[in-house]
Amino acid sequence: GGGLLQAKAAKSAAAKASDAQLQGTELSIAEQRRQFNLVRQLSAPYVAAGNKGLYGSMSLLGLNGKAEQAAGIQGIESGAEFGSLVRNGEQAILSNASATGGLRGGNTEAALAQFRPEILSSLINKQIGNLGGLAANGQNAAMGVGTAAQNMGNNISGLYGDAAAARAGNALASGQATSNAIGGIVGSLRQVMGSIQP
Repeated sequence: GGGLLQAKAAKSAAAKASDAQLQGTELSIAEQRRQFNLVRQLSAPYVAAGNKGLYGSMSLLGLNGKAEQAAGIQGIESGAEFGSLVRNGEQAILSNASATGGLRGGNTEAALAQFRPEILSSLINKQIGNLGGLAANGQNAAMGVGTAAQNMGNNISGLYGDAAAARAGNALASGQATSNAIGGIVGSLRQVMGSIQP
């Protein structure tokens, strides 16, 4: 009877220990998922901006078709920065020509003719650089989320291994307790049988 009670107590202790370890594993997995979701949420605006930057730079380079390229260039040309630079630059060219007496000269006309395309080309290149920077930031954010996901996967995989080990430990401890109880009973029976035999 004592052996059976000991076996029952050992099985109960093993089950409690296994349950505690499993609960800890589940809490750890839940926390890792929560942290990953937080990283993904914090990175989402940067990834979205990066996608827009990539699409915008591809459009200006003509990789999304001629219509997208034309729309991108038109957007720059109708923008406030282009208008301000052209207005100020043309006024400076005309003021300089007026001051030097060359207002109607060919050099002034050539300078005015070249000025707008140069400003537009410069702004297109600047915009491609800006959009490329956005795309790079988005790529870095996406890579950070990917690294966090990979780390979380590795950690959770290890925790699932710990959970399996806890279950296996519980099964082994229960089996050992049962084996010990049976061994004790068999030993007691042998003693009883040995004392009965002359």
